[in-house]
Amino acid sequence: MNDKPVNHRAWFMVLPVVALVAFSAALPLMTVVNYSVQDTFGNNQFFWAGADWFEKTLTDPRIHNAFLRQILFSSIILAIEVPLGVFIALNMPKKGVWASACLILMALPLLIPWNVVGTIWQIFGRVDIGLLGRTLAGLGIDYNYTQNPIDAWVTIIVMDVWHWTSLVALLAYAGLRSIPDAYYQAAKIDQASRWAVFRYIELPKMKGVLLIAILLRFMDSFMIYTEPFVVTGGGPGNSTTLLSIDLVKMALGQFDLGPAAAFSIIYFLVILLLSWVFYTVMTAEDAKESKR
Repeated sequence: MNDKPVNHRAWFMVLPVVALVAFSAALPLMTVVNYSVQDTFGNNQFFWAGADWFEKTLTDPRIHNAFLRQILFSSIILAIEVPLGVFIALNMPKKGVWASACLILMALPLLIPWNVVGTIWQIFGRVDIGLLGRTLAGLGIDYNYTQNPIDAWVTIIVMDVWHWTSLVALLAYAGLRSIPDAYYQAAKIDQASRWAVFRYIELPKMKGVLLIAILLRFMDSFMIYTEPFVVTGGGPGNSTTLLSIDLVKMALGQFDLGPAAAFSIIYFLVILLLSWVFYTVMTAEDAKESKR
């Protein structure tokens, strides 16, 4: 039995940070909850509304359509960025100067602020002055992301892939670098194919980092706002109006604070639920394989 006294003084060092984070998170949440159950006509006068705003949000066809667009966007992003990031990580140099150069180049898109990324692609895709837009027009391709919904979707998807695939690639590369050389030597002795090495050595060792990558990319893509708003503003029409853009339009454009507060709470709970489902399914699968 270990009778060594436990020193809890270290908790006092982090207590101010914990208190600050709790305060900064709790205060806005309390404000949002307060608005979600009340109505106001200005002059700081509030009237009890109960669950009316939640019922309105859950039955609003406009929000349903935005939710479907959001699910489609996040699904496409995950389907492209995760395999592409793994492919890039597998083909990156493992050591030497070129490995360092590749890591720096892969990290560069992640350093660019979100609003700047949107501005870059907004100008890049313009038919009159943008390199991409003028090049496609010169090739006879009818491309205009401000008028064609398909072009708008392709633009914001390619923009997100350019911006965030590096994150998946860097995480996958870190997982690959953690694999001991003995595994590869054993596979070489057994004359295992490249696919067999990936299937039975590299992929299992990358599952942990890929889980993190999928969760991060899902949460970020589901909450994305700045980049598509700067590029398309949710248009043409409402074709690229994702949940976050619809929420901001409701809160700031229409100044419907009650419905917007209820919408934001439901939005948060949906992200939390879907992230929990992702995590539970993937960790359960990993636990099954570890028992074999």
